[in-house]
Amino acid sequence: MQAGRALVTGVSGFVGGYLAEELLSHGWEVAGSAPPASWDEFSASALVDKVVLIPWDLGGSASLPAEVGSALREFRPTAIFHLAAISVPEKCGGEEPTPEAWQVNVEGTRHVLELAASLRPIPTVLVVSSSHVYGEVKWDSPVVDENAPLAPRSGYGKTKKAAEDLAQRAIKDGLPVIIVRAFHHSGPRQRPPMLLPQWASQFADPSTTEVVVYSLDVWLDLCDVRDVVRAYRLLVERGRPGVFNVGSGRAVCTREIFDLLTEISGRALPAKQIRPGRRHEPVADLARISEATGWQPQIPLRQTVADTLAWWQNRQRKSC
Repeated sequence: MQAGRALVTGVSGFVGGYLAEELLSHGWEVAGSAPPASWDEFSASALVDKVVLIPWDLGGSASLPAEVGSALREFRPTAIFHLAAISVPEKCGGEEPTPEAWQVNVEGTRHVLELAASLRPIPTVLVVSSSHVYGEVKWDSPVVDENAPLAPRSGYGKTKKAAEDLAQRAIKDGLPVIIVRAFHHSGPRQRPPMLLPQWASQFADPSTTEVVVYSLDVWLDLCDVRDVVRAYRLLVERGRPGVFNVGSGRAVCTREIFDLLTEISGRALPAKQIRPGRRHEPVADLARISEATGWQPQIPLRQTVADTLAWWQNRQRKSC
């Protein structure tokens, strides 16, 4: 697919903003939806005059509002990137999802797929799922491919699995849908309580005397958001319907992230662990996306950490 017209749901969010920038830089025309038709204070200012905002609250209506449908049919997207979700796991409930999480993450996906099926021409739809749909992994074999068993343990993971089920059904019905299982990703402009901004914001604050962390002994797959949105674009431009992992393809220990922040900031702050304990999360097998698109992550962890810390340091200076 050549660059066309993209609708990005959740465009005012962390990843949505980066995706809009990525698409615009490669010749796409971009419209985006957000519950209020306004940009977040963390959004890139360059997007304000380049992206049309459509007020669509995926969690607030049982059906597509008429004015939203009219605006989207006029825009005629050739691709829909569905990012809108409650993406902080703690906000989705414990073992079972909250009603709000189900409405936004599952029913919101249903609304997007129904919209896509009603448009002419029918757009390609990229649905962002999560590595949280996978089950527990063994320490000696944490890498999972797209055929690994799905056994979500959290309310968040269960909403993403349910959204995937809807997307898989749409594929069987002939809709061109791409499902992305996104692993942890971070970078500048991301908000706490996500791990890297939570820690970087504390290192950037001169008044910090100790850094509050969950645990320094968690192993996870962490990718740069700028690599992730490049993967999303390439999947729509070069990929095919199906499921694709998007991650770094390697495990990093949270202690390594903490040590990088210590080194780059020049501040030897102690860590206060409030949820100590060792844990290993799934790591992405990237063979399928690499074969389909040629994509590989390019931005090293050190740059992700350094850029994120610099963003928070700049924000701290502006607030003084």
